Amino acid sequence: MKAIIYDNIRAVQWVDGRVRLLDQRLLPHEVRYLDLSTSAEVAAAITDMVVRGAPAIGITAAYGVVLAAAQRYGESAERWRQPLQEDMDTLLRARPTAVNLRWAVKRLSVIIDTLKIPPLEPLLAQAKRIHAQDIAANQRIGTLGASLLSRDSVLTHCNAGALATGGYGTALGVIRSAWAAGKINKVYADETRPWLQGSRLTAWELLQEGIPVTLICEGAAAALMRERRPGWVIVGADRVAANGDVANKIGTYSLAVIARAHGVRFMVAAPTSTVDMDMPSGDGIEIEQRQTDEVLTMQGKPIAAPGATAWNSVFDVTPASLVDALVTEQGIIHNPDTDKLKRLMNASS
Repeated sequence: MKAIIYDNIRAVQWVDGRVRLLDQRLLPHEVRYLDLSTSAEVAAAITDMVVRGAPAIGITAAYGVVLAAAQRYGESAERWRQPLQEDMDTLLRARPTAVNLRWAVKRLSVIIDTLKIPPLEPLLAQAKRIHAQDIAANQRIGTLGASLLSRDSVLTHCNAGALATGGYGTALGVIRSAWAAGKINKVYADETRPWLQGSRLTAWELLQEGIPVTLICEGAAAALMRERRPGWVIVGADRVAANGDVANKIGTYSLAVIARAHGVRFMVAAPTSTVDMDMPSGDGIEIEQRQTDEVLTMQGKPIAAPGATAWNSVFDVTPASLVDALVTEQGIIHNPDTDKLKRLMNASS
């Protein structure tokens, strides 16, 4: 019997000279793709959450640089570098926390600095390489992460799947691989307020692949761990500091604390492109603050008492001391710290 491959979703694509994005704001009720032809449109799509998830943001930004280069070189074959740099700066400001954005733009910037030929072909080749490498890394992460599981139920938070990456996913890549290998017997997902990435995106993505999922309210994690004791919490990351601290969707930190209190293991699945060795600890990570309306309203309708204010921090930082396993495409680090991450990154460079 042919093995089932749980890998059918691509949220970011390069099609006919444009960036095609699955508009994640509309899921799960509508599947609509947007075709973007300028870097300004790409930057706006990143800011407006058409695309989200650190690896997917990085890949999208790389394609955005390609669009910018094509436009600027077309305007002036002699003076295209400075306006292109301005376009790249706009892309870099689109979402500050996800390190993959800066990492991807930097990879293309290195090529731009040495180009003596029209920029489109070599930049597109590099953007496609970043995309392909991310998918391959996610598949490797999935295999390695699944090796830690044994007929476990698992809990995941936000969406760290194919929708958040070039394809396959990080946390959901582990879940995909483990489900295919019969190493997971149940998947729980937090709803993930205020954008509901768990209920809208993770649930949709898993069900598209035929993987059943059970949603829980944000405040139900402790009761779930006490009553049903999942084997692992599995999450992705928007940035991993040099000491192993992890910036991820708000609510990740509280999950890690609750997991430790209940003896549930905590796994972070992330490619090495998400590791920022220039950031000594999570204390220095810039945490994005978004509009309070995202908390005070839902689908444009007020849900809070008139006059109430809100604090809308998008990410939080989970200390490395609460991470049992950091799974990358280069290997697994148990109980990550600075020395272990240095060895991993030196080996992968």
